[in-house]
Amino acid sequence: MQLSFWEKDTYFSNIDVLIVGSGIVGLNAALHLKNAQPKLKVMVVERGLLPTGASSKNAGFACFGSPSELLDDLAHHPEETVFNLVERRWKGLQRLRQNLGDTAIDYHRWGGYELFEPHQADLYEACMERLPYLNKQLLPLIGEPDIYRSADSKISTFGFKQVSHLIESTAEGQIDTGKMILALTQKVQALGVLVLNGLEVQELQDDGTHVTATTTQDITIKARAALVATNGFAQKLLPQLSIVPARAQVLITKPIPHLRIKGTFHYDKGYYYFRNIGNRVLFGGGRNLDFRAEETMEFGLTGLVQHKLEDLLRKVILPDTPFEVEHRWSGIMGMGAEKTTLVQQVSERVSCAIRLSGMGIAIGSLVGEEGAALVLEKV
Repeated sequence: MQLSFWEKDTYFSNIDVLIVGSGIVGLNAALHLKNAQPKLKVMVVERGLLPTGASSKNAGFACFGSPSELLDDLAHHPEETVFNLVERRWKGLQRLRQNLGDTAIDYHRWGGYELFEPHQADLYEACMERLPYLNKQLLPLIGEPDIYRSADSKISTFGFKQVSHLIESTAEGQIDTGKMILALTQKVQALGVLVLNGLEVQELQDDGTHVTATTTQDITIKARAALVATNGFAQKLLPQLSIVPARAQVLITKPIPHLRIKGTFHYDKGYYYFRNIGNRVLFGGGRNLDFRAEETMEFGLTGLVQHKLEDLLRKVILPDTPFEVEHRWSGIMGMGAEKTTLVQQVSERVSCAIRLSGMGIAIGSLVGEEGAALVLEKV
């Protein structure tokens, strides 16, 4: 791509910070940088027309963990680690709402639910036995008692079949992630951040005083510091880091008259998740059907997952309700051996804020700020 003198001078000269990735982390990092130092020239570049990974392709769950998820975490990690993460997820959600406002992100606190099938009786009993303990731990973090509670009476209200128990999370909510990204983009642009879409960074070179980025468009970008915020795609630029891409497949129905479902729902230990969007049902998951196939940076849909999603809609979620699927898509998350983020300096002037483990909505705002804090040490 050939640039004019004006374009090079206006856009690509004297850049203080280059942020790679225009998702929730990258944009929040830009927001924090401009709030901290308004005179910084900050550029966010994104290889896609819109954020490529998962920020505006996920289900929009404003959640901090279902009971079975927390119990599974407690089986593998110390108590302090588990509830520190819960606190980060809750505080991150509040920061997102504070930064953008509930109206801009279409936030609704309609509650969340975990579904249990008859064969999961032992898991349900384990969750119910530990509910007082979990509620006690959540009380100082969220400031409300009895966040988790039995909700079996709502099974018939929602119209589920093959579901024997429900546990409600009263503090869970949902957002519109498209509106979130739009609001974030507009906010940082109003502060003077340059957001350039369709510009893919291939390599970052750090000479100790500046970072030079080469792109597929043959445009070279030079900045005083850089932050990689591409999550599941980060290994392309930082192959030395431990991060695994994880594809999530999603579908949405056409409008359903008199839809009975309202809220966010976790099913089969969280491997499936669904919610209402108005009078539609968004349904995603199924990564556990073939973990290896879904550990990919390639977008796409598989018959295995899509058939399972439709089958569960027919038999469990909407058993007595005719429905049609209107649209299907996929997003790419970033996972690791541990449920921890990688926010660190990777060279003298390059940092990263990645590996959100499917919790981007909850912790993305905080992770962006933490990445920005590393960058501020260099500019």
